[in-house]
Amino acid sequence: MRAEVELEAAAAAAAVAELTDDGVTQALERAAVLVGERHDAIAAANAEDVHAADLDEGALDRLRLDDTRIAALGTQLAELAALPPLERAEDAWQLENGLHVEVVRIPIGAVGANFEARPNVAVDVAGQLLKSLNGAVLRTGGAALRTVTVLVDGVLRPALTDAGLPSAAVGLVRSPDREGARILVSLPDVLPLVILRGSGETTAALAREAAQHGVRTLAHAEGGGVLYIGAGADAAKAEALIAASLDRLGVCNRLNLLLVDRDAKVDVEPVLERLGIAVREPERLGHEWANDSEHISSVTLRNVDSLDEAVALANRETSGLAASIVTEDAADAKRFLDSYRGTAAYWNATTRFTDGFALTGSPETGINVDRVPGPRGPVTYRDLYLRQYRVVGDGTQHR
Repeated sequence: MRAEVELEAAAAAAAVAELTDDGVTQALERAAVLVGERHDAIAAANAEDVHAADLDEGALDRLRLDDTRIAALGTQLAELAALPPLERAEDAWQLENGLHVEVVRIPIGAVGANFEARPNVAVDVAGQLLKSLNGAVLRTGGAALRTVTVLVDGVLRPALTDAGLPSAAVGLVRSPDREGARILVSLPDVLPLVILRGSGETTAALAREAAQHGVRTLAHAEGGGVLYIGAGADAAKAEALIAASLDRLGVCNRLNLLLVDRDAKVDVEPVLERLGIAVREPERLGHEWANDSEHISSVTLRNVDSLDEAVALANRETSGLAASIVTEDAADAKRFLDSYRGTAAYWNATTRFTDGFALTGSPETGINVDRVPGPRGPVTYRDLYLRQYRVVGDGTQHR
C-alpha cells in the first residue's frame, strides 16, 4: 500500500506545475456540472456506504448524501469557481540600497487530507486545494470510500481532464485500511502538509505521528461550541439560540458546553428536554459529546457566578473552537468578546456559524484551533500558500 500512496502523492506533486488559475476555474465549473450528471452514481455509492456502515446516528448523518446534499456539492463547487483567485502579490518595497523586495504567495505543492465518513469533505478539501493551485491526496475511512471514489473518479478527475489539466492533481488512497492514514503523514518529501479532520484521539495520534516524520499538519481534532447565557440575556433569544445551536448532531460547532449565569432569568432545562438533549456530567468539562457515540445527544450544563468565570472556563477547559454570549448588555458583550481567546467569538449568535462557507462564502479544509501564528479558525483556499520573498538587485548591493 505504501508504494501506491507514494505514487499518488508524487503524481499530485508533479501536477502542481501545470495548474493555473484559469484552468482550475474551468475545472471547478465542470465539476459542478458533473455532480449533477453523476447524481445517480453518487447516490448509489452512498447508499451502499450507508447500508454497510456500523456507525452511530451522528456519524451516519454525516455520511448520508440525500438529493439536497448532492445538489449542494455542485452548488459549492460552482460558487468556489466564481470566487476570485488567490492574490499572489502580498507586499513590496524598495530598500535604501536599491534592492526591490516583493512578498508573494506560492503553492505548497501536494497536500494530504485525512477525514472520516464525510464524503462532502472530499469535494470541499480538493476544491480548496485546487483553487490555491495545490495538489491533493485524499484519504477517507472505509465507511465513505465508495462515495469518495465516485466523487474523485467520476467528478473531480474528469473535470480536470476536461479543463486541460492533469487528473493526477487529485489523488486518492484507495484502501480502507487505517494504515493508509499513517502512510499519508509519513511522506515529507511529497506531502509536506496533511490536513487532519476527525475525532479527537485518532486525529491527535496522527498529528503526533506526522511530527515524528517532519510533516506539518492542520489538525482539527477537537471542537464543541460554548454558549454563555449572561445575566442580561433575553429569555426568548436565549431559548432560540440554544435550539439553533443544537440543530444537528455530530458536528464540531454545535453547542457542547452551556454556561448559565446565576442571575440570568432563563430556565434552560425545559428547553433541552423539549429538544431531546440530555444533560450529562463529563469527566472533563470540555469533553466533546459530538464525538461520543453513546451520548451524542448531550450537553454539559454549568451554572456560573459571573461573566469572568464563564470566559475563564471557555478559555481554560475547552478546545477554543468558538464561544457565544447571549446578553442585551453591550458592555458585557464587549468584555466577553475581548476576553475569549478562541477562534470565533459571538454575541447573540450561534456557534454553528463557525464554518468556512457560512462565514466567508468559501468551503473550508477544516478549522485550525492552534494558538500559534498562521491560519486559524476556518481555513480556506486563501490560507493555503507559502510566503516567498523575491529580491531584485542590480549587482552592486552587498552586506
